[in-house]
This record gives sequence, C-alpha cells and structure tokens, in this order.
Amino acid sequence: MPPNSPDLNPLDYAVWSIHEEKACQKPHPNVESLKKALKKAWKEITLETLEKIVDNFLKRLKACVDANGGYFE
Repeated sequence: MPPNSPDLNPLDYAVWSIHEEKACQKPHPNVESLKKALKKAWKEITLETLEKIVDNFLKRLKACVDANGGYFE
C-alpha cells in the first residue's frame, strides 16, 4: 500500500464523504457557493462523529497489517 493511501487517511475515508454528502446535494452555480456549502458542512460535523472516525483509525491500521499492506475495503 502506498504511503499516501486513502485507506489510512481519515480525511479521505471519512471526512470528505461527509462533506460530499452534505455540500454537494445540489449543483452550485459558482465556486463561492461551493465554498460556503463546504464550510457549513464542516461546522455541522459533530465532535462525536470525529471521535468515531479517530476510533476507527486503529481498526483500519490493523486491517492494513492483516492485509500485508494490501487493500482491505
């Protein structure tokens, strides 16, 4: 698995999908609209959600080790 694997990057495997779900439900007419929606989505992510993402990280590391560095999702 490459050192920049999205399987081990919480922003890639969790946070971005939350952003995409919340901020990209509808097309945006311009970049400013998209930026505003992304900022709003970030503010709506709860501490509880972030804690779950962090707690899941150790499970993902173990899955990576169990897969000998291969893909595991």
